[in-house]
Amino acid sequence: MRLRHSGFTLVELVTTIILISVLSVVVLPKLLSSSSFSAFTLRDEMISELRRVQMMAMNNIDRYFELKVTTKEYQLFVYQRDSDGSKGTWIRTEAPQMLPSNTQLLLKQNTKNQFMVSFNTLGLPVISADGHSVICNGACLVAVADDSQDINISSQGYIYANR
Repeated sequence: MRLRHSGFTLVELVTTIILISVLSVVVLPKLLSSSSFSAFTLRDEMISELRRVQMMAMNNIDRYFELKVTTKEYQLFVYQRDSDGSKGTWIRTEAPQMLPSNTQLLLKQNTKNQFMVSFNTLGLPVISADGHSVICNGACLVAVADDSQDINISSQGYIYANR
């Protein structure tokens, strides 16, 4: 009569230990980090918002849309567009969108965290901080969370992220 031993082989045990150690090295730092909000997510959210404001500015030539970014939130303001193309009478304000904790949006040139972005009727960006206009071509904004991700706006108005 032959005895059957039940249990795991040495190869199975070593393989299991290696898999658990690799997962712990990869997954645990992500779960235990101080900021669980990704800079990629913040960057993509802001690109979507900028494109939405740009499309509204191009489709509503009688309106002036301005996206105001502060340290804690961003908010869209809508004005009547004057005959010279400048901002006129205030019409409405959308609800502020809060930025997640430990995140911020910055101007790349001078690292200001409070600025305004608007677009003319051709979809070209006009960025201002502290009352001064900032010329933007390339990496204009930075989304900062667990790392930093650039938001690019070309001189023709194309808003994109480096992949």
